Amino acid sequence: MTAATPAPPPAYRRLSVEQRRTQLLEAALTLFAHRAPEDVSPEEVAAAAGVSRPLVYRYFPGGKQQLYEAAVRSSASRLERCFTEPQAGPPTERVKRVLDRYLAFVDEHDTGFSALLRGGGVCETSRTTAIVDEVRRTAAEQILLHLGADRPGPRLRMLVRTWIAAVESASLTWLDEDKLPDAGELRDWLVDHLVALLATTATRDEQTAAAVAAVAAQERADGAVALLARRLAPLVESMTSG
Repeated sequence: MTAATPAPPPAYRRLSVEQRRTQLLEAALTLFAHRAPEDVSPEEVAAAAGVSRPLVYRYFPGGKQQLYEAAVRSSASRLERCFTEPQAGPPTERVKRVLDRYLAFVDEHDTGFSALLRGGGVCETSRTTAIVDEVRRTAAEQILLHLGADRPGPRLRMLVRTWIAAVESASLTWLDEDKLPDAGELRDWLVDHLVALLATTATRDEQTAAAVAAVAAQERADGAVALLARRLAPLVESMTSG
């Protein structure tokens, strides 16, 4: 019998400029996801991508700093997509889906997410700070859309920005606490937090009161708003009786 001829090695595939840049950026994103940016070197990015170190500098002449800023922009785009949700169905269900995607992102990027939001690292610049702030503004705009607020006043804007800050803070604490409670419980608590902020602000602001009425009209009888109201009723009664 004639020995089988070994298959030839796969031909080298030359990547386009954009494909190569994407390959390097994905390798950097993987490293930045679980390590602080100052602990990641261009050499490690090259090794993760299976290319030479000079090739990293060819596409990112600014080295690690430029790579990190590109990674922040890419992560920011993904985060912004987390907050994009069709305006259909009960608003609290929409917010739950948004938070599911957001917390999945946080879970996947843990250390990198913490480094990005806490800041203060050697890779932080005014550009990376501006990118993160833009994500916050986009998130707030999306939540206001689900509240039906086309022209939000100062109190409603403050409410939503306060909630976005609480979501960030809760996410960082969740990572510090070994991702406990589980993501589903954290999501439900954050939705309750938003509903509670809306309810208390509605007692002081007519625009927020109108938004709450519009949200309540779209909610189900067994939805998040009704469940929270039923849980709060005994507590409110005990605080006001006697």
